[in-house]
Order: sequence, then C-alpha cells, then structure tokens
Amino acid sequence: MEYGPIPSSKFEEVIQHLRHNFPDEPLNASVGLCVHGKPCELLEHHDLLTLQDGLSVMAQDKATGEIAGVALNGIARRGDVEKALEEMKTIDNIKYQRIFGLLNSVNKTANLFGKYNVDKIFELRILSVDSRFRGKGIARELFLRSELIAEEHGFKLVKVDATSLFTQKVAECLGFTVEKSVKYGDYKDENGQKIYDTKSPHDYYKVMIKLISAKQNVG
Repeated sequence: MEYGPIPSSKFEEVIQHLRHNFPDEPLNASVGLCVHGKPCELLEHHDLLTLQDGLSVMAQDKATGEIAGVALNGIARRGDVEKALEEMKTIDNIKYQRIFGLLNSVNKTANLFGKYNVDKIFELRILSVDSRFRGKGIARELFLRSELIAEEHGFKLVKVDATSLFTQKVAECLGFTVEKSVKYGDYKDENGQKIYDTKSPHDYYKVMIKLISAKQNVG
C-alpha cells in the first residue's frame, strides 16, 4: 500500500471513491443522505472544500493504483461552527440538516476553542476505506499520517467526529480521548420516533481529541 497527500488531480477520483464507500458510515446510513454510487451534491461540496485545504491523505493499492482509503482533513477556525449553524438555515434538506445539525450542535457545546485556547483545530473529517481493503490497518495508518501532517503545520489539537464504533476504537488506540459523547437513540422527533436509527454496535457519536506537539512552522 502506498500513502501520500491528495493532489488536485485526484479530487474527482476521491469523490468517486466516497460515492461507493462513504454511504456505509452509520450516521449517513441511518438518515439516508447519500446512496451508493450516486452523486450527493451537498456532501460533495463539503468534501471538495476540505480537499482544498491541502491536508488530506490517501492510500493507494500498489498493484492497481486504485484508491483504497482516504482521510479528508480540514482546518476548523474559531467561529466556524456558529457560521455553519446559520448557513444550515438556508439549506432545504432535512437529511443534511439532521447530520450536520447534530455535528455542529455537539461541537458548539464542546467549545474546544475556548477550552484549549486555540484559534484553529486540525479536523479529521472523513475517514473512508474501500470495503475490499478493510481489516488491513489502513484506517490506523491514515490516522497516523494525518497526525503527522497536523504536527508539521503547527496545530496543537487534532479532532475527529467519530460517528462509528470502528473509528472510535482506532482513535482510542492512538491516544485520542473523548471530549463529548452522545447516544444516537436519545434523539427523537415530535412523534417520539428515533431520528438516528443507527445499527448496532454504532450507538454513540463521540467528539474525540488529541493534543499534539506542534512543530515550529510554517508560516
């Protein structure tokens, strides 16, 4: 397996990879925002903006050159969550609102910028491994390489919105700690029905963080 940064020439291939693999993510699967193999304009816009931060990393199969996995990493800045919550009011898509409304609301409550006195946070936003390559340690390696990128760019705090048990286990093994944990089943609509009907063992969404020693950088 070969690992490296994601150049702009690979953006479209990364989007294709996500169309076929990211719908398995438990929160998306429960809400049904994206379906296998189909474009998902709202999420893909979000993905491309993240890719343009230039911090993402991919794993490629040496034999075929196929993308086996990606970590889409972006920069979160003070005030971004509040801005995103305002922007969501203009998006008329209940499925998108349910996913990003949850993520943004929980992050606002966590208030990592205030707690750790930082102005920017390195976010591992999307972790995706092709189903054919799972169980080979690719997710762990993408995590490790993302952390190195964060160090090189002078970040003090790495954060992941861990929406699946698998991501939570990888993060925990690498020294991440839980900053905020919510149970999907606690969220109900006005009729008392579960909003997030995630499949076991994906019962919790956890905001997980790791403090790192930022290298002197980098403008």
